[in-house]
Amino acid sequence: MMYTVIDIETTGQGNKITEIAIFKFDGEKVIDEFTSLVNPEIYIPEYITALTGIDNSMVAEAPTFREIASSILEITKDCVFVAHNVNFDYNIIRNEFKAIGLEFTRKKLCTIRLSRKLIPGHRSYSLGKLCAALNIPIEGRHRARGDAQATVTLFQRIIDTDNSEKVFAEFLRRTSKEATLPPHLPSDIFNGIPNAPGVYYFKNKRGKIIYIGKAKDLKKRVLGHFYDKTDKELNLCRETADIDYELSGSELIALLMEDAAIKQYYPEYNVASKRNPRAYGIFTYQDRMGINHLAYNILKNAPSPFITFFNITDCRTYLEKICVQFELCPKYCHLQEGVQQCSHYKIHTCRGVCINKESVKNYNLRVEQAISFTSEISSNKIIKKPGRHPDEEGFVLVKNGIYLGFGFVENTEQIINTEDLEHFLIRQKDNVDIQRILKRQLITS
Repeated sequence: MMYTVIDIETTGQGNKITEIAIFKFDGEKVIDEFTSLVNPEIYIPEYITALTGIDNSMVAEAPTFREIASSILEITKDCVFVAHNVNFDYNIIRNEFKAIGLEFTRKKLCTIRLSRKLIPGHRSYSLGKLCAALNIPIEGRHRARGDAQATVTLFQRIIDTDNSEKVFAEFLRRTSKEATLPPHLPSDIFNGIPNAPGVYYFKNKRGKIIYIGKAKDLKKRVLGHFYDKTDKELNLCRETADIDYELSGSELIALLMEDAAIKQYYPEYNVASKRNPRAYGIFTYQDRMGINHLAYNILKNAPSPFITFFNITDCRTYLEKICVQFELCPKYCHLQEGVQQCSHYKIHTCRGVCINKESVKNYNLRVEQAISFTSEISSNKIIKKPGRHPDEEGFVLVKNGIYLGFGFVENTEQIINTEDLEHFLIRQKDNVDIQRILKRQLITS
């Protein structure tokens, strides 16, 4: 089998390549080499220059990636792509090819993951510390050629270990996730994640939570992070050394758990919006004919709203829902504007108040019923959801308009009233984000 051991230096922000080194390796010796500075065609920040020694003047006359692309394709053809933290180098090179309209696909091996498997017991598997522990010299640290040359030596050590042939075959198997998983994440951690709803926690080598997410299918969602090639995801995966999870039984409870956990730990990779979401209120008013209208507007322009939402789409969707449920008129629910009589494309429940076929008194009575119904279900609500296993049920409790929390109840328990349910409640804090989640549930339930 033929390998190409590769290292790149980049601009950091934007991750454009500034230097690349490729050693073609047959498992015993280097048989070819390609090394070049690369003009990234963007500015190299000073902190990157301080790390690598590569500055803007050094790459000014260097070839662009487009100009060396054919050389990279040729030397890596029919070879396994090998690198220390392979996904970082591989994805950046693939993105560079994509930017010039070319495909780049190679089998991959990661010397971090291989080292963890075949040379276990080291405190750190960073290239510098691992090479120091194994007495592998690095001439020109943080330069592509020096790091690639050290990786070749490390790779040779890996090949020479017992059981390496079997491990290589396992890692290169088409169905293997070894080339996809973050370099510091043990495969058994990922394999232990279930295909079930819940919340997951990415942790770094110190055990600190760096990202929190929720999912209907935990394993599928976590794996999605490893295939995402954005700079944020690449950096997140590079730091991830452990993943923990909690089952929720449903997506709704997962959303609530996620919000509480993010507000507790403030993980660095959870970028929360700095602006509060704009609130919209649904309210009622009476026109000159005495007909009660339902309408919506931004909260400050909505007199005495009986329910609030956090985007216009949710307002309209809820109005459509109660318009059908209480047989109201789309025109007077402001789902149609500027029409003499309603002719909504999907709501045909109007009893004819807009054409004097129904009395205003009867119509207004149903409007009041719709308002009362909305006020009641948004003020006091028990939302039942599946439990974390077949023998329990999940629930969310809202009382007097305030979210109290969620919980899980074994099917053998006898629940007569809300007070019984509160014994199983995991109490949580209410906030605007929680209200937004619950109002969305009001539309879909």
